[in-house]
Amino acid sequence: MQGKVWKFGDNIDTDLIIAARYLNTSEPAELAKHVMEDADPEFVSKMHEGDIIVAGENFGCGSSREHAPIALKAAGINAIIAPTFARIFYRNAFNMGLPIFELPEAEEINEGDVVRVDMDAGEIINVTQAKTYKFTPIPDFMQELVNAGGLIEFAKQEIQEGAK
Repeated sequence: MQGKVWKFGDNIDTDLIIAARYLNTSEPAELAKHVMEDADPEFVSKMHEGDIIVAGENFGCGSSREHAPIALKAAGINAIIAPTFARIFYRNAFNMGLPIFELPEAEEINEGDVVRVDMDAGEIINVTQAKTYKFTPIPDFMQELVNAGGLIEFAKQEIQEGAK
């Protein structure tokens, strides 16, 4: 996967990802219209499908709402890279099929850079800066969740294969 970087700081909580005032729906397309609105009111109009968020420490802290990774994925965010993630967001992101990558050197990546992620090799390549970073590859099962589109889609595939 490859995309343009949008940069956010430390402690981006789930209220900044999708504000509580929009939680009267779980419709992904509706949530996508408001993703990151309180962190950057123009984010949705500036970003494009396939873009990547690079953030600081503790991305996804706050409440455990699944709406946050749903909104990011529905908006077209390809991946999120940060030094650390709140643990419940980490789990929710994979359950929703949104790939996230822990990279201690994330602060070296600038907004507007183009980065490519090779999940199998455990590499993030900053194409703009011609730098390559290593991260611990995501376990095979977690990659299967992402490739399936999330836990529900993965379970559906497992049930279908078991029925054969």
